[in-house]
Amino acid sequence: MATSLQVRERVRPSRNCAKKTDRSAILKKQEVKEKERKVREVLAKPAKLRTKDDRRLLRECKDVAKELERRARLKEMVKRKTLEVEDSSDVLEAKVEELVSAIKRSKHPVVYTGAGISTAASIPDYRGPSGVWTLLQKGQEVRTKSLVDADPTLTHMAITELQRQGVVQHVVSQNCDGLHLRSGLPQRVLSEVHGNMFIEVCTECKPEVEYVRLFDVTERTACRRHFTGRFCHTCGGPLRDSIVHFGEKGAVQQPLNWSGAVAAAKETDMILCLGSSLKVLKRYTCLWGTSRVKSKQPRLYIVNLQWTPKDKMAVLKVHGKCDSVMEKVMAKLELKIPKYKRSHDPIFTMATPLRKQELDTFSTKLLQPLPATGPVLQEPVQTSSGQKEPVTTGPSHVSVNTSDSLVTAQSSDAGTVKAELAANAKRDEHEELPVHSEQGHSAAVLAKPGWFGKGYHRKVTRSRKRRKLSQDSA
Repeated sequence: MATSLQVRERVRPSRNCAKKTDRSAILKKQEVKEKERKVREVLAKPAKLRTKDDRRLLRECKDVAKELERRARLKEMVKRKTLEVEDSSDVLEAKVEELVSAIKRSKHPVVYTGAGISTAASIPDYRGPSGVWTLLQKGQEVRTKSLVDADPTLTHMAITELQRQGVVQHVVSQNCDGLHLRSGLPQRVLSEVHGNMFIEVCTECKPEVEYVRLFDVTERTACRRHFTGRFCHTCGGPLRDSIVHFGEKGAVQQPLNWSGAVAAAKETDMILCLGSSLKVLKRYTCLWGTSRVKSKQPRLYIVNLQWTPKDKMAVLKVHGKCDSVMEKVMAKLELKIPKYKRSHDPIFTMATPLRKQELDTFSTKLLQPLPATGPVLQEPVQTSSGQKEPVTTGPSHVSVNTSDSLVTAQSSDAGTVKAELAANAKRDEHEELPVHSEQGHSAAVLAKPGWFGKGYHRKVTRSRKRRKLSQDSA
């Protein structure tokens, strides 16, 4: 029987061979890198200043030189595509005139919007010089701001007015900020294909039931984890957000409204893209009418500062900011752009008040009306007693339904909501909430803020679970 020493001696040659192989591979990589460095230095010199040794090196390393030149061209092309280009005033005026004449000729124009139309509301885009993806690629910090503080921009209000006048037939938006809905655009002509941060949906009701809120419902949701912690007032089923993350397919009918978007794309003869890089939207082939005969395909018009993958297909590409372009377009169409007023925001009339047991399911900022001439009335809310009570959200308060009564939060101090939550937490510490389980039955869960989703940061170990079960049984 072989001893351990013999086994070691037998294994050692193979290890030495592996080490030699690894060492030779490392040395080879170092040689290639050194050769690339020398060739790169030669290519950086002007052709007139290259010596005989430089020219001989380029002849010997022809493949390396070609590869480096290819990389340089690719890098330059990527850099050129990320640059923001703005047309001069004369060129912009001529392009706007052509765009207006196209709108007048069109019988069924539709509008596709992206993050570029919301940058004027201090919401960063994704691929611009200060965009989210751009900063992340550079390793820089992305400063976040509450989207509740944002208001619809001039472009949002211009699109709403064009729809009211019967010019625009449908709007397809990639934005989740809900600004199209808040600008007064009807939901029947709006397809928010990536969802809306103010809307949560009950998918167990048929048809699906939407709940519009005055706060960001995505606080505790993430990719493939959409449960918001609130429940349907009709069937008791769990509510989920409407956001579509990367790698996901939309699981709700509204506010995505894909049926309306596809129907509009089939009838349209003109597509106006505003503030979108179209890198995501181009993948939705059903929106571009490419299945039609070429002569009957819709004419494409793009308003964007950067390059888009649809530039070659476009009849006209306008390099300009959306607000300035739409202001000129509306002036030439002799249409007045309505001013946005927070006190007349339609979301306040659409919002569903929270119940008492739902008050601890959010901690983000509330969307509240600014001082105005009069109160904004919401639709009557049915209480537990069966009576309908009108909920009024005026200039200085936001009302929240608590099943038995109304809890009012002063707009001047957002901490009032927190105080109310703390008071309810003590009173309802052992109150049980109905949770809709997978089998369709109700389960009892203690009402603790942050027990679901991202709000639960601590890892529950097995021993802690055992202690909890023993306490509950006791």
